[in-house]
Amino acid sequence: MSQLDLSTDEARVSYGIGRQLGGQLRDNPPPGASLEAILAGLSDAYNNADSRVPDEAMNASFQVIRERMQAEQAAKAEQAAQAGRDYLVENAKREGVTVLASGLQFEVLVAGEGAKPSAEDQVRTHYHGTLIDGTVFDSSYERGQPAEFPVGGVIPGWVEALQLMNAGSKWRLHVPSELAYGAQSVGSIPAHSVLVFDVELLDIL
Repeated sequence: MSQLDLSTDEARVSYGIGRQLGGQLRDNPPPGASLEAILAGLSDAYNNADSRVPDEAMNASFQVIRERMQAEQAAKAEQAAQAGRDYLVENAKREGVTVLASGLQFEVLVAGEGAKPSAEDQVRTHYHGTLIDGTVFDSSYERGQPAEFPVGGVIPGWVEALQLMNAGSKWRLHVPSELAYGAQSVGSIPAHSVLVFDVELLDIL
């Protein structure tokens, strides 16, 4: 490769555009991506050269790769769902774990003496949420600030659990994905994730 002169603003911006494109491709590479072919396509389009691949063949290949990516995603989602199901089966066998008809599992860490909220109440809670591998995705403890919200305005697993908790209680919830975000991925939570929460019901507001 001949020595690239990056001493001018124009050259640096050109290089920067290439880096941005390269970064996007690196983070979301199509299966079997060829950098050589990508650069050829970039160069041909920029120089207004005829395409080396007919449109029909191009579209057919895009379709093939799209289907392959969808199949890979579906397999990954099924793997995650199975890992969650296995976790709940094993967890249900542990001493101190209660399994409700909905599939929600909980352990009482601290039994409070206060009132139980209804679905219409606002509550103040502290909580710490992880995936089954221990990855933290949200924690009011880490923020140092309790969270306030309507009981009816959260994921179904929480709506059910909060109404069974006395104020002053701390429970550990093991929430099946159907009672959390299901097939949706939300932020750093992958689709079909079982969620584990330590929840402290501080007050009914």
